[in-house]
Amino acid sequence: MRQPPLIGIVGPCASGKSTLSANLKRLGYRARPIAQEHSFVPNMWQRLTKPDVLIFLDVSFAEAQRRRKMQWSEEDYREQHRRLAHARAHADFYLYTDGLTPHEVAERVIAFLNSMGVKGQISTE
Repeated sequence: MRQPPLIGIVGPCASGKSTLSANLKRLGYRARPIAQEHSFVPNMWQRLTKPDVLIFLDVSFAEAQRRRKMQWSEEDYREQHRRLAHARAHADFYLYTDGLTPHEVAERVIAFLNSMGVKGQISTE
């Protein structure tokens, strides 16, 4: 039996990668958050996980700070975006998550996945 497509999720810290991954898994998708933002290797996302679909979640520095109190500067945030440039360039779907609830993020990603013919194993309808 062939496994369903693997969905890789990249983005800066506090963009919602782990939350989206958990929400997708609950619906029967194969999803994995990829901590690419901590690597100096541009294509580490491909080395860690060979995803069939790559989702890029983005968040502003201010919103990231609101979501998670981290000891990082705006320069650290910009550095994460530099490290993520390769993944963003290869992403199948980009979503800016400021102002969205985890449910809304999942809905938008699922709508995209459905448009590609990628379905979870549990019906979302």
